[in-house]
Amino acid sequence: MKGSLVNVGLGMTLGSHITPLSRNFIEQADVVFVAASNQLVEEWVKTMNDEVISLQPLYAEGKSRKQTYAEMNDAIMTEVRAGKKVVGAFYGHPGVFALTPHETIRMARAEGFKAHMEPGVSAEDCLYADLGIDPGTHGCAHYEANNFMFNETRFDPTAYLIIWQVSLAGDRSLKVFETQVAARQLLVDLLLETYPSDHQVIIYECAVLPIEEPMIKQLELADLAKTTLSMKSTLVIPPGLKKTKNQQKINQLVHISDS
Repeated sequence: MKGSLVNVGLGMTLGSHITPLSRNFIEQADVVFVAASNQLVEEWVKTMNDEVISLQPLYAEGKSRKQTYAEMNDAIMTEVRAGKKVVGAFYGHPGVFALTPHETIRMARAEGFKAHMEPGVSAEDCLYADLGIDPGTHGCAHYEANNFMFNETRFDPTAYLIIWQVSLAGDRSLKVFETQVAARQLLVDLLLETYPSDHQVIIYECAVLPIEEPMIKQLELADLAKTTLSMKSTLVIPPGLKKTKNQQKINQLVHISDS
């Protein structure tokens, strides 16, 4: 089949994080679909290819995001089926908290087209750098806010807990971009079952432009629901307990070493 699809990552900070390979795919494409909430990012992509189509207008307040994603899939696959070399250029990493890149690759492969994904620098990568966190030191668990809330989630309070899309905590409609304080309070109440109310947490937003600084706001957990949040806001909860050594395993390893 002649048509093809490559979904690439643009990274988080404008012009700084894209890989040479992803840039090459954009430059060589017949058509590029771009999904980035910042207009400057879209304009930057247009400097690499004249045939750029923005997917952002498909979002709308009060419109189900499921419908938006379905329309994105249709738009991309229509061009693939027309025999074109198609690139989807997505903010950050195309495989992280993004349904359309995964779904369109699945659809394209099922129909016999070549399709694959190229990684990009994600918000998670920036978070580790900006906050000075090594996930190997204490451990780190990541959840989308509603995935965390709507399931019986077991997590380790001796590790970092990262909750993404926290501004949407408690949203079941998929039609809003920020939930009410009362809905976010349900998330806080859930967390208060494990952490004290004065536990210091962080709201993090990575920089989009090279001249910007990341937003890093520390606050007490009890104040989370009423604080100002955006779609970019990520909640970072440092460990609330110290780890307990497994002395039995340590002794077994000593015995193995001595034998």
